[in-house]
Amino acid sequence: MSHLQAVIFDVDGTLAETERDAHRTGFNVAFEEAGLADRWSPELYGKLLAVPGGKERIRHYWTQYKGEPEPDWEWVKGLHERKAEVYTERIRSGLVPPRPGILRLLRESRDKGVRLAIATTTTRAPLMELLRHTLDPEAPQWFEVIVAGDEVAEKKPSPDAYDQALADLDLPPEDCLALEDSRPGVEAALAAGVPVVVTTSEYTASQQFPGVLAVFDSLGEPDHQPARVICGEVDLPDHGAVDLITLSRLHRAGVATETG
Repeated sequence: MSHLQAVIFDVDGTLAETERDAHRTGFNVAFEEAGLADRWSPELYGKLLAVPGGKERIRHYWTQYKGEPEPDWEWVKGLHERKAEVYTERIRSGLVPPRPGILRLLRESRDKGVRLAIATTTTRAPLMELLRHTLDPEAPQWFEVIVAGDEVAEKKPSPDAYDQALADLDLPPEDCLALEDSRPGVEAALAAGVPVVVTTSEYTASQQFPGVLAVFDSLGEPDHQPARVICGEVDLPDHGAVDLITLSRLHRAGVATETG
C-alpha cells in the first residue's frame, strides 16, 4: 500500500492569510497610482477570488463587473507588476504571519523525511519573498519542488501545477498529499489524482469541498490553539492540533478507500 512520501502545499490562504491585507491592498494601491477610481472592498475581493491569478482577476473585473471591453494585456501586466511590488513590501514588513501550525508541520515533515513541494498560482518572485519573510530565511530550500503560477500553461483549477510537481518529485499521486484552502485548488489536486486535506481560510470558510479527506479550520497549535474539524472522520491527538501522524492516517485511509 502507498504511504505518504510528500506533502504538496498551496500558498495563498494555506501557508499564510495573504489575500485581504496583502494582495488586495496591492491591487488597490496599483489602481490609485494609475489614476483609477476602482477600489476592491474585502467583500468584492472575496468574490473575485473565484478567478485564480491576479492578472486574470483584473481582466475578469474589467469585463464582468465594469462592463468594459477586454483591457490591453500589457496594461494589465503593468498594473499587476505594481501590485506585486506593494505586496512584496508588505510581506517584507512582517505584516503577514504564517497560518497556525504551518511552521510546526513543515519542521515535523522535514524531521521525518517527508518531502515538501509547492504548487501555486502565485508567481515565483513574490512567492520567494513570502517564504523568506513569513516562514524563514532558509524556507525556499526546505521545498524540494516549487511550481509557480507563471511556470505552467494553465492555473488552478487546471491540474497543470500538480502534474508538474508530481513529475518533478518523480512520485505517483497516491504517494502525495495536497494541503489546500480553496475550491479551485482542491479541484486542481483531485484532477491530478492527489488526495487533499483542506484548511479553510478567511475567504473560503463557507465553501464546500467534495472529494477531500478532511476539512479543518487550521492545523492548530498543540494545547493552546486546537484545530476544529469541519468535515471528515478524524480523531485529533490529545493536544488538539493536526500533526504529521494525523495527516498520514488520513492519507492511508483515503488511499485504501480508493484502491479498495
